[in-house]
Amino acid sequence: MAERSVAVVGAGLGGLSAAIRLAHAGYAVDLYDQQAMVGGKAGTKRRHGFRFDTGPSLLTMPAVFRQLFEEVGRRLEEHLELLPLAPICHYFYPDGTVLYSYSDLERFGREISAKTLDDTQALERYLDYGRKIYDNTAELFLWSSLHELSSYLGAFSLKSLLNMGKIDAFRSMDAANRSFFKDPRLVQLFDRYATYNGSSPYKVPATLNIIPYVEYGLGAYAVGGGIYSIPDALGRLADGLGVRVILDMRVEKILHRNGRIRGIRVGGEELGYDVVVSNADVLRTYEDLLEDPEARLARRYRALEPSSSGLVFLWGLKESCPELGVNNIFFSGDYPGEFRELFVERVCPTDPTVYVNITSKVTPGDAPENGENWFVLINAPCNAGQDWEAEVAASRERVLSRVEGALGRRLEGAIVTEEVLSPPEIERNTGSRLGSLYGISSNTSMAAFLRHPNRSRRYRGLYFCGASVHPGGGMPLAILSGKIAADLIRRREGGGE
Repeated sequence: MAERSVAVVGAGLGGLSAAIRLAHAGYAVDLYDQQAMVGGKAGTKRRHGFRFDTGPSLLTMPAVFRQLFEEVGRRLEEHLELLPLAPICHYFYPDGTVLYSYSDLERFGREISAKTLDDTQALERYLDYGRKIYDNTAELFLWSSLHELSSYLGAFSLKSLLNMGKIDAFRSMDAANRSFFKDPRLVQLFDRYATYNGSSPYKVPATLNIIPYVEYGLGAYAVGGGIYSIPDALGRLADGLGVRVILDMRVEKILHRNGRIRGIRVGGEELGYDVVVSNADVLRTYEDLLEDPEARLARRYRALEPSSSGLVFLWGLKESCPELGVNNIFFSGDYPGEFRELFVERVCPTDPTVYVNITSKVTPGDAPENGENWFVLINAPCNAGQDWEAEVAASRERVLSRVEGALGRRLEGAIVTEEVLSPPEIERNTGSRLGSLYGISSNTSMAAFLRHPNRSRRYRGLYFCGASVHPGGGMPLAILSGKIAADLIRRREGGGE
């Protein structure tokens, strides 16, 4: 059979994953992105001697990344330097408690026993509970398509279905966490993992307590050179496999006729392709690229609650803060109020939880000598027409007040360069619907089944990957979405080696 051609629209991690796998399988692959670099939300910026990651900041599920390299005959270690974190994160509480988290559970247990009302045994019970959920869900919910009958026919999938009652889908993450821990500070620590997919711990099903198990049981890593080293390495890998990576080029339309994909229009020129993979946001794909806003799945997606967004301050500091680590959390004193403001009132929190990531702690070249590069993030609502100038100004003061209060030092005078990324900028730069970082929220027990499938049944030859489709947002899941799409193409379209 003749070599078949594939256009991948969007060079985020999902698009890179799909392009690499398809090129290795013998397809002729062209990868397009409107930005000047690969990576999508996992971008990078340089300002006045500082380098910043602009999106994800922690690598988990390293096996997902390792598998991608191994599938194409490479070793991850030849392309990326994974740096185990100990501690993973520094947690600062309003009452003055500072708690350090570790993948070494004995060490983390000692920390908990010394500083909270709970102990090592409570931690072990909790992570064992998370491991069981992971064991019962990962193969079906993360590594396979939920929307293909074949996914349910294997022995492992049948086991997952028979154990559905054991995945804790009918109470909230917060309710489950309160059943394991007496200390509200630990409940808050583990409730935080709902934000890993842009949701509320008071609504998201407790099934998502697999996330802390993934971080503590499977390990958490920084990456030498910053997180942007990942898409950079994948872009070079794609190029080496023959993928044509075409940047600064916006795909204008996905061409179709009689329910069959025909190609794309880019730069005013119509180009024929046998298959198209959209790594763009689902709604943008339907509304702009397909010109089909009333498709059933587009209408459904439009009606679903968006995930939260983020408000980011990129601060270059001329001083260092030795009391901080690579990852730092400054907790809100009113966590329920924070999520009420995010999802009900649609405003930035008046008492925000502040996340600070400092890659120069492990990659000194990311900041000038004696300085630090701070990626400062607070949870923000999706872009619903708020007065973002006012939201940014108020949030900046709240962030400085919270961090300066915890550290007992002034920061304002140490900031020598600054850039802000608000939800409207995130929406413009990445095409994410309303600036939502993870597509839809997971604030219902059925959210996993409501994510858009990886294969279109409306348009033959159209496939999807990225944060807005199954299995969801976050780097490992984006990589897996590309794998699922590529596997479906190989199975259904033919034409590879």
